[in-house]
Amino acid sequence: MPLLLLDLDNTLLDRARAFRTWAAQLLARLEAPADDLEWLISIDADGLASRWDVAEAVRQRYRLRVRSVDLVEDLRDGVVTNSRLDPLVACALRIAREAGWVPIVVSNGETHQQEAKIRMTGLDRYLADWVISEEAGVSKPNPRIFGIAAQRARMRLSGAWVIGDGPETDIGGAAAIGAPSVWLHRGRRWSEQRFEPTRVAADPIAALALIMSVR
Repeated sequence: MPLLLLDLDNTLLDRARAFRTWAAQLLARLEAPADDLEWLISIDADGLASRWDVAEAVRQRYRLRVRSVDLVEDLRDGVVTNSRLDPLVACALRIAREAGWVPIVVSNGETHQQEAKIRMTGLDRYLADWVISEEAGVSKPNPRIFGIAAQRARMRLSGAWVIGDGPETDIGGAAAIGAPSVWLHRGRRWSEQRFEPTRVAADPIAALALIMSVR
C-alpha cells in the first residue's frame, strides 16, 4: 500500500475560487467597484501573500476603520466557508483508496484553517490522515514534514507519490525525498531548472489517474 502525499490548496480544494468568491462578497459589502476584484486577487498572490498584508492593503485602499485582525479573520473564515470539494475529486480519491493507495494531505498553513477546510468540505472522509505545517513545526519542502506523514500512516516513504501545484513546496519537496511527483500546472509552464515533476496534469483527477496507471 503506497503513500499518496497530497497538497490541499489549489490541489484537492480550489483555494483560488474560494478566495475570489470571498473577495467579491467583501467588495459588495464595501460598495466598492466590481473592477477592484482583480486588484484584490493580485494582492493575494494566489495565497502566497500574508493575510495581514492583504488586510492592510484593503484597509488603506478603502480607508476602513476596522482593525486588521478583523479583516484577517473575515478572510480566513470566508475562504473556509466558500471552499467546496468537487464530487469528482472525492470519487477519484475513493477509487485510489480502493486500489490500495493511502492518501494523506501535507499542507503548509495554519492548523485551524486547514483542518476546518478538510472537515467542512467532507474531504476528511476520503483521507487516511493529514499533516499541517503549523502543528508539525516544519513546512514543505522540508523532507521532515513528509516523514511525519509517513510516521502517521506507520509506513515508509519508499514508493510514495506527491501531487501538488507548488513547484517549490510540492515538487521540490518530492525531489528532496526522492519521490516521483505530479505537478498540477493550472495553466502555467514549468520553469524550475533544479528539479522537475515526473508527470504533469491539469487537475487532481487527471493526476490520480496518471499515478494509478503507472503503478
